[in-house]
Amino acid sequence: MNIFEATKETIDRAANVIKSGGLVAFPTETVYGLGADGLNPIAVAKIFETKKRPSFNPLILHIANKNELTEFAFVDDSRIEKLINKFWPGPLTLVLPKHDVVPDIVTSGNTTVAIRMPDHPVALQLIERSGCPIAAPSANKFGHLSPTEASHVYRSIGDKVDMILDGGKCSVGVESTIIQFTDGKIILLRPGGLSREEIENEIGKVEVISKFSIRPNAPGQLPFHYAPTIPLYFLTVENLKKYSNKKIGALFFKCANLNYNFESIRILSEKGDMKEAAANLFKYLHELEKENIDLILAEPVEEEGLGVAIMDRLNKGTNRFIN
Repeated sequence: MNIFEATKETIDRAANVIKSGGLVAFPTETVYGLGADGLNPIAVAKIFETKKRPSFNPLILHIANKNELTEFAFVDDSRIEKLINKFWPGPLTLVLPKHDVVPDIVTSGNTTVAIRMPDHPVALQLIERSGCPIAAPSANKFGHLSPTEASHVYRSIGDKVDMILDGGKCSVGVESTIIQFTDGKIILLRPGGLSREEIENEIGKVEVISKFSIRPNAPGQLPFHYAPTIPLYFLTVENLKKYSNKKIGALFFKCANLNYNFESIRILSEKGDMKEAAANLFKYLHELEKENIDLILAEPVEEEGLGVAIMDRLNKGTNRFIN
């Protein structure tokens, strides 16, 4: 098994793998990433091959120092500095015009690049010791549940990765929020671990992209994503009747408030804490898909704060199984 506890020695070893053009799965505060040298096109190509990720779906560059941003992107808006001073390191990705040093394979040919600084000591040490930005999507097969523990990575792509650094459970549990600066506007491309409200408190109005993109300029813009290997639908009276002859696993937000004989139940946060719910979302979906059930029914949550990111993941997961 190629899972290694994240220590100084194993992080150094993983950095050498990155330098030599290999692949390392590593923890961040959001989800586990599948990393390669972001300036090495051949190494980055291995990410797409390993995940079976479409080549038109760009990657995020991860950096270890705020000052590195201008090495890879043009920064021409004072609001950008406000955001990185407030939220980096953290679950915020910025999409900005790229410098030529960033390979086209990272950006899927777009003239913009997505960049973030993760808030996890293992990720930051790995980037620093590798001596390059690390390109990394989630460390799983494309379109499937994102990994929030090292074991999730191993189950999905473990035999295709040179090393998996185990840094424990991800504290945020959903991917980063992605925003783009364009023509003086700030556009939310993907809701994530930082709420729109928190961003707007710093820099004012953020517009929301209202449709999916067939030519995305950042991850998470496709209609089908984040899906378990068994069908996932929303928990409704209609679906309970429709699948009454099936073995159903249920995912509730705060409490199991239905009198129904579910095969298995998970509760995202008994305290009703949206941060805890987000951190548990993929973990519990991973657990449910391994159980002896036919499908998962998930209770919708209120679309405020991190609830927007949770519903984004559930909507895209259920879209895979509709019709």
